[in-house]
Amino acid sequence: MSEFIPTIGLEVHVEIKSKSKLFSSSANSYGMATNTSVNVVDLGYPGTLPTVNKEIIRQGIRACKVLNCNITRKMHFDRKNYFYPDNPKNYQITQNRTPIGTDGYVEIEVDGIKKKIGISDIHIEEDTCKSAHRGSVSLLDFNRAGVPLIEIVTEPCISNGKEAMAYLTKLKELLFYANISDCKMEEGSMRCDANVSISKDENMGTRTETKNISSIHNVGLAIEKEIARQEEVLNNNGIIKEETRRFDDKLGETILMRVKETGNDYRYFIEPDIPYLVITDEFINDSLKTLPLLPDELREKYSKIGLSSLQIEKLINNRPLNDYFLGLLEFKTNYVTAVNLLLSDISSYLNKHNKVITDTHLSYEKLVSVIDNLESGALSNKNVKDLIDSLMENDLTIEELKKEFKIENITDDRFIEDIITKVIENNTESVNDYKNGHDRALKYLMGQVMKETKGTVNPKKASDMLKEALNK
Repeated sequence: MSEFIPTIGLEVHVEIKSKSKLFSSSANSYGMATNTSVNVVDLGYPGTLPTVNKEIIRQGIRACKVLNCNITRKMHFDRKNYFYPDNPKNYQITQNRTPIGTDGYVEIEVDGIKKKIGISDIHIEEDTCKSAHRGSVSLLDFNRAGVPLIEIVTEPCISNGKEAMAYLTKLKELLFYANISDCKMEEGSMRCDANVSISKDENMGTRTETKNISSIHNVGLAIEKEIARQEEVLNNNGIIKEETRRFDDKLGETILMRVKETGNDYRYFIEPDIPYLVITDEFINDSLKTLPLLPDELREKYSKIGLSSLQIEKLINNRPLNDYFLGLLEFKTNYVTAVNLLLSDISSYLNKHNKVITDTHLSYEKLVSVIDNLESGALSNKNVKDLIDSLMENDLTIEELKKEFKIENITDDRFIEDIITKVIENNTESVNDYKNGHDRALKYLMGQVMKETKGTVNPKKASDMLKEALNK
């Protein structure tokens, strides 16, 4: 066990969902051709003035709610002054002294132990433009300039990479379900910096900052590698320097970018072109009206209707299916059977055809009808597999599809009982084998039942009735 105590804090930048940018009318969208979503405000032309996008403030309030933060009622924006090619104004508009949210937390669970990860503050700021380096030439794409961000800063209370990963997973889940951000790290809409220090006592050591880590898994890996690196340095009587580093996932190491010789002096001052914002109770309540059910609320709701923990997690991890299932709760049906269908045959179809469920013809009424037919025995699981393309691709009812595919399953219990009796009487040797504990005998007898009925009986129903008859 290591003699050093790690202290870790995370800074996460998340792009906010909105139609336009934070201070201009340019479209806030990913993947557009280079420098096509740009106007004079984004380019920092002299004389241009920023105008605050009200929707971003609404989204900030929603973020405060889901991250259990106090909302700042009177706030202002600040200028963060620095000179860099991706920052044409030579300052960034951010929130320094009056962040929109303070003193929040996210609760995680690691190895069965729950822990609250404290959030120091969340603040709104604009993104810089994107730099691309080609040999000795640097190119700038201003599509990202002015894209709205929230920066979420934790307290230095994380102990290891596993906790950091759990925190980021929960953070991503919360912000995604609250419709605040799509949190796609591969597209840069969620970016994480990790501050790591180690010490032998309660005093924090010298911290390093690992910038722009590309995935949740890599955050955990980068933290553990940086802890190991710092331990090696100190064990060899070296000195940890305050550095900015990056994580090389191919080498599996943190790499030095630059040493921080002096502290940054950003010369913050209040942004003079944007007046103070006063957040009223009415505006807060209006902003929170459209906040959907969050994952932990969904877990509780789904547990009450009988879904297993595995089903619940699979459903929550598939947002389109989860949203569809929430709508299904307005109908009376067997929800466990519904989830089984959604996560098996329906998911297989969607994955095969690269579709989401709203792209199909599977209405709630049709799905309820499928479930009713399965429960009555009028459809078998095999029938559903055979029908799945037609179920998803046209508006025919289940009864119309059954006629088209000539599905006439036996649902008369008395008739099934007669078939089972006949099979038992004609296969006494297999019946004795079953009673002597040979499982294969049951499969053989079931095969005889299906043969006698020409496969037109619900297998589960027939199997249950066969077992009941054999155990008498």
